[in-house]
Amino acid sequence: MNGIEDGVAVVTGGGSGIGRQSSLRFAEAGAKVVVADVDEDGGNETVERIVRDGGEATFVTTDVTDSDDVAAMVQTALDEYGGLDFAHNNAGIADEGVRLAEYDEAEWDRMIDINLKGVWRCLKAEIPEMVERGGGAIVNTSSIAGVSANGGAHYAASKHGVIGLTRRATVDYADDGIRFNAVCPGVIDTPMVQQAGEDNAEEMDRITAGIPAGRLGDPAEIADAVVWLCSEDSSYVMGQPIVIDGGLLVQ
Repeated sequence: MNGIEDGVAVVTGGGSGIGRQSSLRFAEAGAKVVVADVDEDGGNETVERIVRDGGEATFVTTDVTDSDDVAAMVQTALDEYGGLDFAHNNAGIADEGVRLAEYDEAEWDRMIDINLKGVWRCLKAEIPEMVERGGGAIVNTSSIAGVSANGGAHYAASKHGVIGLTRRATVDYADDGIRFNAVCPGVIDTPMVQQAGEDNAEEMDRITAGIPAGRLGDPAEIADAVVWLCSEDSSYVMGQPIVIDGGLLVQ
C-alpha cells in the first residue's frame, strides 16, 4: 500500500482480534511490525503468522499501564528495524458497566488507566521518535462508545478521551509531519465480543439484529482502515474519528 512498504509499525494489543489483523495487514503491505501485547502466546502466534507469510515481525511483551514497558516497545522498533513510522495504539479492555454513580473507584481507575492513559503513554513514547524521523502516522482505537452514549460510563469516558487525545495531538504535531486519527469500531467479532456472546447469547442476538449490515464486523475490516489511515492515500485525513459499525449509529 502507498507509503507503507519498508516502514516500521508498532501495534499494541497485537495478540488477538483487531490488533492481530492490523499487524497482519501492515506486514502484508510491506511494513516491519513490532507486535506488542501482555499475551505472550497470542503475540508470538501473530509473529509466527507474519513470518510464515514472508513478512518481518518481532514480539515484545507490553503492558500499556507500565511506562517502562511502553518505552521498551518503541526501543524494540529502533533496535530491530532502525526507526518508527506507524503506530496502532489498540490495546484496551471492556466490561459490563453500571450506572455512573455506582462504580467502584478502583474499577473506574483501571479502565481509564488501560484505555485512555495507556494510549497517552504510547503516544508519549512514539511521538519523539517520529519527530526525529521527520514524520509518521498514528491510529488510536476508540469505539462507537467514543462518539455516543453506548457502553458503560467508564468505558465511554475512556473512549471519548482517546478521541480528545487524537485531536489534540493533531494540532500539536501537524508541523512535525505526524498524522493522527482514530478508528471507532462497532460490534466486532473479536475474542472479547465472542466471550460476551457466550455469557449472554440472547443479548448478542438482539444487538446483531439491530445492526443494519445484519452481522458483526470482521476485525480485518478495522485493520484495513487502520493501514489506509497510515498510508499516503489518506494524507489529508487528520484528527478524525472514523466510525466503522455496519450502520449501527445511523439509526
